Amino acid sequence: MTATAPEAVAALRVLVVDDEAPARARLRDLLGDVAGQQPNAIVGMAANGVEALRLLDSAAADVVLADIRMPVMDGVELARHLARLPAPPALVFVTAYDQYAVQAFELAAVDYLLKPVRAQRLAAALERVRARRAPPAADVLATLATRARRHFSVAECGRILLVPVAEVRYLRAELKYVTARTAAREYVLDESLVQIEQEFPRSFLRLHRNCLVAFAAVAGVERAAERDGQKEAEPRWEVLLRDLPERLPVSRRQWPAVRQALGL
Repeated sequence: MTATAPEAVAALRVLVVDDEAPARARLRDLLGDVAGQQPNAIVGMAANGVEALRLLDSAAADVVLADIRMPVMDGVELARHLARLPAPPALVFVTAYDQYAVQAFELAAVDYLLKPVRAQRLAAALERVRARRAPPAADVLATLATRARRHFSVAECGRILLVPVAEVRYLRAELKYVTARTAAREYVLDESLVQIEQEFPRSFLRLHRNCLVAFAAVAGVERAAERDGQKEAEPRWEVLLRDLPERLPVSRRQWPAVRQALGL
């Protein structure tokens, strides 16, 4: 009787994210050391969450090994953006700080490795990734994806741009997309106004069915009828912005809520 050769184990595609070059090199070497036990292939190295998202736009990964404390975009916010991807990679945090362990697992991390990382501990984490190759439970991803971010992800010209939420003056729904307006320019988001309103209730105020304005951008309100020299039985109102010339109309239905929210 002829013995059957064991089935080859597919290599895990790994993205390494750490702001310190020596730490990235250490993980690269460790991944090489454990490749016999846990076949893997590094698909990219990033210094922060922004670079990681840009790499993931062109290179698929099965697992992301990410530090938590990083400039520009830390590991916590990176986890929130990963949860919004169509096929989220598994996430393993690699950090020198043990106080983030509970938060890491709340963010659906598969494992939490403390620096300095040991080869066997890394191999065990990769084994856990293989054991749960199925995506995280839908309810976990739904909760994670709706937690407030600090940036909007924008796919533009083959790259991912990160637009700080604090720089957005207003958002307007147009057909299947949402346009985010900053003081400098417009960006097209593949999100819905409803999702954004639910995620940022303290940052944005609904003016009508197709528009949200940032509370911080509101300079005041003005009666549209007075400005246009028209008289109506029920005046229309517009929101004035601090650093943009646009005037945003408020629907009659939303006006009571807008007036209350702005303390008018």
